[in-house]
Amino acid sequence: MIPVPPLVTLHVWRVPRRAAGRAFVRMATDPRRLRRLPGVRFAKLLGTGTGLSFGPGDADLTRFAAVVAWDGADGGDLGRTGAAWDAIATSAARADLRPLTSQGRWSGVAPFGEPAGGRAEGPVLALTRARLRPAKALTFWRAVPPVARELAAAPGLLARFGVGEAPVGWQGTVSVWRTAADLTAFAYRQPEHRAVIARTAAVRWYAEDLFARFAVLGISGDRAVLGWREGER
Repeated sequence: MIPVPPLVTLHVWRVPRRAAGRAFVRMATDPRRLRRLPGVRFAKLLGTGTGLSFGPGDADLTRFAAVVAWDGADGGDLGRTGAAWDAIATSAARADLRPLTSQGRWSGVAPFGEPAGGRAEGPVLALTRARLRPAKALTFWRAVPPVARELAAAPGLLARFGVGEAPVGWQGTVSVWRTAADLTAFAYRQPEHRAVIARTAAVRWYAEDLFARFAVLGISGDRAVLGWREGER
């Protein structure tokens, strides 16, 4: 059985356009530095988007993110790498997470172990990630907008944005929900989303995919960076 990391952190930075060049340099050089930090089990540095289409035009060149799984519950310090991102960012946020469920692989590994489930007393975060089969990308992109519209109007949604390791073909979503019941209601009861789930096995859009849920232990910093809905707390 693959062990479950006691802590996963999500770091998100908003960078001004004048610092975009420095951010792109960091995107090229920092992934290896993140993986070498003491206590890090798995780390990915990601670009972001609105999550409305997942095509190249969806990219947000002023927001970047990192997902890091730690060996200890006292992890979370990105050291000099985090300080360098903070130095060029105008705002930032961090979410501390505990894995509840995780299915699939990311770069050939199960980064969040094999959680046995469990309850979340408060908000939950869902992370999806997929590597598209090139021949299936167009049909996938056509299927996304109706689901994105359903997601934007879903009851209980607190925040959402898209993530990706590359502008095309490697993408995912981050969404935060008031309760696990709200997330479940969207995932399995909204008609457009259910239709996409039903098509996934037949169409075989993905060469690799992962879906994970986390209990939100805490969020610090500027929640607007996470795409937080106005009026939500």
